[in-house]
Amino acid sequence: MNRNSYVIFFHSLSRAGYYFLLIASMALVLALPTRAEERMAKSKVAPVYPEIARRMKVEGEVKVAVTVDPEGRVVAVKPVSGNHILSEAAQDAVRKWRFESGSGVATFDVGVEFNLAR
Repeated sequence: MNRNSYVIFFHSLSRAGYYFLLIASMALVLALPTRAEERMAKSKVAPVYPEIARRMKVEGEVKVAVTVDPEGRVVAVKPVSGNHILSEAAQDAVRKWRFESGSGVATFDVGVEFNLAR
């Protein structure tokens, strides 16, 4: 759809259709998880160091975006930054974490540290 098609579409909406579209889009935005409420982890599972990363002496922090339900269970994990070799291990570990309860679904970033000295 080009820009003119959008203009024609919105001009052809009735007032009721316009308000319906506005309310529906606002409801969608309000239903999205919020990044404002960061919760403390109640229990953490240490990541399994990938063998290839151990042999290559890869260390560092992997940040992942974690989405937590109101009861504190992890419902989604997505990599944000860090070494790709360590990313999958970090995601697997964070999926097993448990967080404090909260008022609703929350999404925030957590860091998982990989250190060969440990």
